[in-house]
Parts: sequence; structure tokens; C-alpha cells
Amino acid sequence: MTRKMISVGENTCFKDIAETLLTHTVSALPVVDGDGHVVGIVSEADLLRRQEAKDTLSGEHLPPPTPHERQPYAHRTGGDVARELMHAPAITISKDAPVTDAGHLMRENDVKRLPVVDGQGRLAGIVSRCDLLKAYIRSDHDIEREVRLDVLTRSLWMDTSLVQVTVKDGMVTLSGRMTLRGDTRIALEMTRQINGVIDVINELAWDRDNTRTEERL
Repeated sequence: MTRKMISVGENTCFKDIAETLLTHTVSALPVVDGDGHVVGIVSEADLLRRQEAKDTLSGEHLPPPTPHERQPYAHRTGGDVARELMHAPAITISKDAPVTDAGHLMRENDVKRLPVVDGQGRLAGIVSRCDLLKAYIRSDHDIEREVRLDVLTRSLWMDTSLVQVTVKDGMVTLSGRMTLRGDTRIALEMTRQINGVIDVINELAWDRDNTRTEERL
């Protein structure tokens, strides 16, 4: 993620939001409360919709407001500050989440960047599509080393001579034999979450099935 956090407060006005978007060449900004918690997202589209609605309501074809409609037109068409313009709740991701989860959220919600939050929901950074692509620019050697050290040795406490790890253009193949079927599942899932891994091919065998019946379905 990018730790240079560009955000606006809940009471940031329309003009200041627009200037921030233009200055930093971004299309959306996280909106934070006084404690730094992410409460929403305000985008270029939100500002444009608000302005279009205001222009429509101020057209000559509309009657003047009645005494019961003394609220300014701007506030009846979306508001002039971030908390009235933003989309809420914000789509965020934990700073400890795997890169693949960030990519899935972006695709599912058709967004180009996500606010990254800590355990208390406070803004910790921003992750963009470009940041995700950088995570995949890793050598096959680095990926293989991480699978052996972090997955097989440190997490599963395995003798790595029993399992072969081969990596070609980010595609990881796990082959060989493990004692427990459950360990093969853990190894595959942890490998998939490693930055730079495109996919995992499972060629593992096992000696004893320690999984529950419902897990085999």
C-alpha cells in the first residue's frame, strides 16, 4: 500500500474536495472522522452528480421554493460537505489482508483503489491497482524460497525434502507427499496468499486423511 494518506474530513467543503482530487490526480478520496476512522468515500462522480442535480433544480422551469422549502437547494440535492456527498459505508481492506483479497474487492466493486485500515478501522494507507501489480513483480526464486521457509518449514514444521516446490512465471506447483491430508490443504491455501503467486497447481499426495467428512465434499 501507499502510506502517504490523502483524505478529507467529514466537514470538508465541495470546493476543497475538488481541489484535493485535482491536485493529487486521484478519482476518489477516503472520508475520515475526527479519530481517523474511515467513514465513507467521496469521488469525482459524487461531485459531478451533485452539481448536475443543483443545476437542474436551479433551472427556470422549476417553481421558486415555498415557505416550507427554505432549505438551500444544494442541501436538498446531496449537500456541500463530504459527509453529505460520500458513499457510506466505505469499501475498505485490512492492512493484514492478502493481496488477492484486495484484487477481488476491487473487481467485485469496480473500484481502482481501496482505503487500508488498521484493527480499529483507522486509515493506514491506500492500495491501488498499480500497487497490486507491483506485488506480482517478484522473481520465481523469491516465491519458491518463501513457500519453503514460511509455509512448509515455519508454519507446517515439515521436512521440505518430502515436498517439491517449482515456480514458473508465478505459477507454483506443489508435488510430493505429506503425512496428513489437512496439511496439504493448509499448504495450498497459504501458498495462494503469497504475493506474486498467480495460481497453485496441486500434485500433492498424503498418507492419512485427518479431515472431517464435511470437509471432503
